Amino acid sequence: KSPVRTVLIYGETGTGKGLVARMIHRASSRAAREFVDLNCAAIPASLMESELFGHEKGAFTGADSAKPGRFELADTGTFFLDEVGDIPLPIQIKLLRVLQEREFERLGATKPTQVDVRLVTATNRDLQAAVDDGSFRLDLLYRLQVVEIHLPPLRERHEDIRPLCELFLAKYSEENGRALASLSEEAYAALCAYDWPGNIRELENTMERATVMAAPDDVEVLVRHLPGKMQSAA
Repeated sequence: KSPVRTVLIYGETGTGKGLVARMIHRASSRAAREFVDLNCAAIPASLMESELFGHEKGAFTGADSAKPGRFELADTGTFFLDEVGDIPLPIQIKLLRVLQEREFERLGATKPTQVDVRLVTATNRDLQAAVDDGSFRLDLLYRLQVVEIHLPPLRERHEDIRPLCELFLAKYSEENGRALASLSEEAYAALCAYDWPGNIRELENTMERATVMAAPDDVEVLVRHLPGKMQSAA
């Protein structure tokens, strides 16, 4: 059996890190198993341990019943931890234990729980800089970045704009009853001139908006279908 390697995906917000994590899962021997995800930036530090590892009944005030954490839910599958750089140092130690020993303890538990999980993580931060300033553990970083993937921002990937737009147009034209399938040359030039701070997520929103703005018989995205800030970038 081949070893299950951890993957660390670097990229700005909106570059498609979650999409890549799902593709890794679907291409793996665990594709038929669970894909569980958690955005660490969206979880208060006080709840992080319970979210990751679960808790027993009575482990803390309000814990009226036992609850499995995300690691248990992902057992035999893939667990995608987004914005892993936001995990507090005390929880980083527990995460390291899972990677080293494949076990953890629920909050309030007296014995460990075994787990077999493929861990994929992502960050928009420079984790080496976080190691240097003491906010991230070097030993954990080594464990996480067995395989590294760097996703460049959309402003550096103009060749991807047209195929991504066509993918999103197929989805939203069907949803909104429109015939848009491609970009006019003028619209494409405007999209290439824009700097895309929101990356692929912003591009998807732009194509959804275009299908709403377009007339039913429009077959390609025109400059007038784009937000004003993109029209002025052209």
